[in-house]
Amino acid sequence: MDIALNMAAEAGLDLMLVSETSDPPVCKIVNFGQFKYQQRKKEKLSQKKSKGQIIKELKLSPKMSENDFNTRVNRGREFLEKGFKVKVSVSFRGREIIHPELGRNIMDKFVEQTKDLGLLEGHVSQAGRSLLAFVNPK
Repeated sequence: MDIALNMAAEAGLDLMLVSETSDPPVCKIVNFGQFKYQQRKKEKLSQKKSKGQIIKELKLSPKMSENDFNTRVNRGREFLEKGFKVKVSVSFRGREIIHPELGRNIMDKFVEQTKDLGLLEGHVSQAGRSLLAFVNPK
């Protein structure tokens, strides 16, 4: 250990202990300020890449036209390609709640058209007057 300290002092750098439990202890001669800077840079980059916690919501309706539906599917596909989690909700208004199978069909159709980019998390659940589903990027 003394030899390593002397070598680090001669080089004008710091001695960093990597693993003290091994025999002999493992050390590294580094510029500690630069090392800390690189660590912070790696952390920021990893935080930037993780988009799993950001949720984008798409609202569907049981009586929506085919064109509107295709637009929502395309937006959902864009979000999944970028790595975002997508919350899909089908809202029932007025007497539409009498026919929940229409909303279920729309939801199943959406999940079917985005299954190559995302996986359905859990199952489709009903909360009040709406159906909810979460699609995670693959």
